[in-house]
Amino acid sequence: MPIIRPISDLRNSANEISEFCHQTREPVYITRNGTGDMVVMSVEEYERLQGLIDLYSKLAVAEQEIAEGAEGKDFAALARQLREQVHGTV
Repeated sequence: MPIIRPISDLRNSANEISEFCHQTREPVYITRNGTGDMVVMSVEEYERLQGLIDLYSKLAVAEQEIAEGAEGKDFAALARQLREQVHGTV
């Protein structure tokens, strides 16, 4: 269930909201005049969500390329090639 707080709590209870966001990894929804206005979350959670968005974007591009006929690479061969580059010929 989402945590919803009035905007005045940002001034009066900022530390409490911050602790909640860090401990639970959940956002706090802020209202102004009874209407949704902002979402507050920890930087770590924000960066995690941005990383997921980036990953999903890359996956969507890859799926589109495959749908258009692009050829994929064999994972085992690619992994072997990367290991060779990092550790030398195996």
